[in-house]
This record gives sequence, structure tokens and C-alpha cells, in this order.
Amino acid sequence: MMTMESKTAMDLIQLEDKYGAHNYHPLPVVLSRGEGVHVWDVDGKKYYDFLSAYSAVNQGHCHPRIIGAMIEQAKTLTLTSRAFYNDTLGEYEKYVTNYFGFDKVLPMNTGAEAVETAIKLCRKWAYEKRGIAENQAKIVVCENNFHGRTTTIVSFSNDPDAQKNFGPFTPGFIRIPYNDTEALEEAMKQENVVGFLVEPIQGEAGVYVPDTDYLMKCRAICTKYNALFIADEVQTGIARTGSLLAVCGNCSCEKKCEKQATYAQPDILILGKALSGGVYPVSAVLANDEIMMVIKPGQHGSTFGGNPIAAKVAMAALDVVDEEQLALNARQLGDLFRSEMNRIISTTDLVLKVRGKGLLNAIIVNDTEDSLTAWNLCVALKDNGLLAKPTHGNIIRFAPPLVMTKEELLECVAIIEKTITEFKK
Repeated sequence: MMTMESKTAMDLIQLEDKYGAHNYHPLPVVLSRGEGVHVWDVDGKKYYDFLSAYSAVNQGHCHPRIIGAMIEQAKTLTLTSRAFYNDTLGEYEKYVTNYFGFDKVLPMNTGAEAVETAIKLCRKWAYEKRGIAENQAKIVVCENNFHGRTTTIVSFSNDPDAQKNFGPFTPGFIRIPYNDTEALEEAMKQENVVGFLVEPIQGEAGVYVPDTDYLMKCRAICTKYNALFIADEVQTGIARTGSLLAVCGNCSCEKKCEKQATYAQPDILILGKALSGGVYPVSAVLANDEIMMVIKPGQHGSTFGGNPIAAKVAMAALDVVDEEQLALNARQLGDLFRSEMNRIISTTDLVLKVRGKGLLNAIIVNDTEDSLTAWNLCVALKDNGLLAKPTHGNIIRFAPPLVMTKEELLECVAIIEKTITEFKK
């Protein structure tokens, strides 16, 4: 039997292929170490990470402060379940609710769990506070959404891969076009509509950024029809788009501010991914008392949700966002990145456009969605020392850790330019 040290990259890829479910299609690179904006493969080759584990590693790989918090807590207490109190959860709950400006938090582990929690919370609020007849509540969602992979969530997806042969599906959802407030208002006029669940920027769909006033108008429409505005910021939150939350709009401050004119205050805020800096599964659903307190003991929970390690890790991860001014850095470097991409695009017919906000961006490759051009371009980028991944066929998402410097970003731009210039379909 081979030792771990003797296994080649191909050995390790074949191990996954033989013993793991084939529910992902990774790039052919086997990573073994990460630090800051870089990762290394098993052969020692160094890469820029331009995906950040789908925006989970906003604070950079293995940030020493976050790792330190995890190790220190792991030495004393890891898990109690919620059958008992522990000495870290209340501290975290106070910290995170003050940080984001809500009365209460319901801690979970993954983004999909948090979205499911928000759906349950919205429905229960509708029955107990609005008087909607039980099992009749409807939630409006957007076309091309991505909120997770659970059965309920894929029930309102329009992605054939997400739905084919996974039914029967959960009813109670109305799907409308994204970035269309007229469609939202028409949907709200239907009977028993109680909420609107939306990604402030549709990341998985290809980094679709809505009109500047879209979220504010959505907030106003939800208020008008007494429906909950539910913001899924699992991918866009925690400074990724150049402000603490994407619903902060064009806010230039580091924290959300209720007086900020472009802040689209959600009734329910969903967080995950970078809430732990990619170190540990941590997600959260935040809401005020009127909404959150409809959940009573025994009606919802998670064995690992709110565990001591998660609590300490999340506080450290948010401290890093503040102390290292990651929202400001994402905003400034994002502007630079799109400017440089537009310069490159003007010299080639391989890429049609760039779009994004902060350091959540995508380029659209000039080919059909069923082509391999974007995939092959990502393989070429890998060969040149930068890791990215296609989404929806001909779109490549670029989302580096927010700790990246201007000099590092320009090095990455040079890699992208070289790869595009030398690429042959």
C-alpha cells in the first residue's frame, strides 16, 4: 500500500474518482497547502486562488488569527449540542447581532441549512403573525437563483441539472425574472405571498449585478405588501462586493448603517461561507424579535449549530474583516480589476465582457454555453499559475481572497492577459 507521501496527483484524483460520489467536476489540480492568496499543489507548484472556495476564504487561506481562535477553543471544548448552555455561544450571539444590527441570530452550519431556516422562519411568521391559512404561504424567488442543493431549495430552481430526477418537489414558491421590480410587484398581488428570497448579486448564475436601485425598490415593495425581504448573502456578504453586505448598496463605510440611503434593510439576513473565513462550517440567520421569536424550543435546531468552535471562529473572522479593512480593499481592487479586464477585452475577441462588483467578478467567454472553451481557458490559467472555474458553460468567475494586494492583483491580471493572448480554441 502506498504511503500518502508517495501518492502522485493522479493517484489522488483516481482515489476520489473511485471512492467518492461524482457530484463535482474539479479542475485537474490537487491542492495540499494554502496561505493568504496562494495555494500549493502536491508537487509544490504555487498558484493564485481566484475562487476563494466560492467566496468562503475572503480573509485568505489559514489566516493566523482565525486558525488561532479555532485551535485555542478546540483545546477546551468543541461541542455540547444545544441540550446545554456553553460559555461561548451567548458571547457570539451578542457579537454577531450587534455587528449586523439585528435582535436575534439562529446559528446553523452551512449556507443551505441557513436558507432552509429562513424559509421555515418566513412561513411560520406568516401563519402566526399575518394570519395566513396554514400550508398556504408563498415565497417569491428569482429565475436562475442558486440558494443551495436541498430538496426544498431545488424545488424553485430552473436549472435542469438541479431538478432532473430529484422530485417530487416542495410547493409554495413563485419564480419571477431577476432584476425586475414590476414582476415582483405583480407577484406580490397574488394571494398568500409572504416573502421575497433573493441573492443581491446572482453569483452562481454568472455574477449578475442588478440595477443600482433594484434592492431598495424590492425592500419598498415588500414593505408595501407586508412581506418579508429575505437577503441570501451567503456568497455576497462579509465584504466580498466592496461593502460589508451587498444590500448596503453603494455604502462606503465598513459597517452597515441604518441611516445609509442605499441600505436595503432585510427582514431576514442569511450568512455563511466567509462568516468563518473558510476555516469551519458556520452559517447564521439574523432577524428581529417579531420574526425570530415565532420559533419555539423543539421546532428547529442543529446539533452542531452554535458550537463553541464555530462561535470563536466566526468572531475572529469578523474581527479580521474590520481590522484589515477588507471591504475597502475589495472595492478598490474590484474597480482596478474591471478596468484592467476591459482593457484586455478591447484587444481580443475571446472575451465579450466583464461584470461584477467589488472582488466578485466574471468574464463572459465568446462561445456557446455547451462549449469547452471556458473550461479549457481555466486549464490554461491553471498551467500559468492561477486557479478559477467556469460556471454555466461560458462564464468564468473571478473571486480572489480579499486580503490580496494591488501588486498581487496586477500579477494576476498579467497571468490572465498572457493566457487569453496565447489561448487557441
